[in-house]
Amino acid sequence: MLTQRVDADAAIPRDAAEPLSEAATDQARISARLERLPITRQVFWARNIIGAATFFDGYTVIAIAYAMPVLVKEWSLTPAQIGLILSAGYLGQLFGAVLFGSLAERIGRMKVLTFTILLFVAMDVACLFATSAAAMMAFRFLQGIGTGGEVPVASAYVNELIGSKKRGRFFLLYEVMFLLGLVGAGVIGYLLVPLYGWKVMFAVGLVPAMLLIPLRFFLFESPRWLASKGRIAEADRIVSRLEASASKAGHTLAEPEELPPLQKNSNRQGWKELFRGMYFKRSLVIWAMWFGAYMVANGLITWLPTLYRQHFHLPLETSLAYGFMTSAAGVVAAVICALLIDKVGRRRWYIGALFAAALPLTALALTGATTPLQILLMAGLGYALVQTVTFSLYLYSAELYPTRLRALGTGIGSAWLRLGSAAGPLVVGMAISGAGVHYVFGTFAIVLLVTGVITALFAIETKGRVLEELSP
Repeated sequence: MLTQRVDADAAIPRDAAEPLSEAATDQARISARLERLPITRQVFWARNIIGAATFFDGYTVIAIAYAMPVLVKEWSLTPAQIGLILSAGYLGQLFGAVLFGSLAERIGRMKVLTFTILLFVAMDVACLFATSAAAMMAFRFLQGIGTGGEVPVASAYVNELIGSKKRGRFFLLYEVMFLLGLVGAGVIGYLLVPLYGWKVMFAVGLVPAMLLIPLRFFLFESPRWLASKGRIAEADRIVSRLEASASKAGHTLAEPEELPPLQKNSNRQGWKELFRGMYFKRSLVIWAMWFGAYMVANGLITWLPTLYRQHFHLPLETSLAYGFMTSAAGVVAAVICALLIDKVGRRRWYIGALFAAALPLTALALTGATTPLQILLMAGLGYALVQTVTFSLYLYSAELYPTRLRALGTGIGSAWLRLGSAAGPLVVGMAISGAGVHYVFGTFAIVLLVTGVITALFAIETKGRVLEELSP
């Protein structure tokens, strides 16, 4: 039995001279045992605890958008300053994604997740005491470093816990927590900002964040990551515990299906491997998808409440309510995507959503975007369609890379998310200051069309395939 052999070897350190084929075989066996497991109680709660962190990520990302209509008047902000404040968090996320994605490959998923959670909670407190645009930019930048590090590492972790047949729905229902965070921010913004001012957005956000710190200690390290580092005994203990939990719940476990060991020449190449072989094209495609989809989604959702208030002079409550309705539409579309993507497939869904989202934005550009109701309906539809792409790209990215590169590849890929997210608000701010609102929607439609063409030409399908089969 694997367990007996591993226990017997546990006291003997694996040294660098040991044949890679044995290490690769051990890793394949750990993956095979995970593949045939149902969703155990431990895995279910691990996803939910990480989901709570993701909820807070979504909340903090969009909280500034609902605080902004009040800050504009209180601090006499210019459109350029608004764009810089909205973009600062995304720029911080860019640095965090690259830094912590690489670190998670070396020291593990759990250590990185603990540090990033502490960082973005601390910066949420700091935002409460911001007294100027410069201070808010600085705090949002630092908070973004924590958020940018947490999300790709958490995505790699959740992907590594589940088998291929259930991976899409299991992961995307976790990702819905991010969108619920967006909606939660909309509810708080609508109900409390008119009564208590902008600081309430950050004060309320501390409640779920503080709960994460003790819950973190109920989590376990990724067995796939442990196995990839030669820590087979530790990985075996965790998988054995999951197997025992499944058996206790009444599941009959099939024998693990044999998976091929990792290729001998694919180990320990670091970030350079992202630019070699099959992973080079995959990296370029996913970067384009990250950048284009997030530039449009976050450009829309972060600016719309301020756009309604400043450009159309709607009451504050109405502006915030319209922003909330757009976020809610994104959640509905995302849940539909989560339930169907394992049947439809990643590639087919992305192509359809990107091209379909460009249509209402093109209509706004051609008709002039002259009324707030028109923008609410058409921009809301475009945003909802794009949101099905943005929220599921963490699933797709993690499927494109092997365990040794998963957090790093997802982190560097999501750095393009941050660039796109930072570019979106800046584009809107400059366009509104000069050319006009309808040019914003025309620009976003073109971005979506280009992204859709790249996806159609170069993206691969990953549904129903074992991670180790997709990325040896």
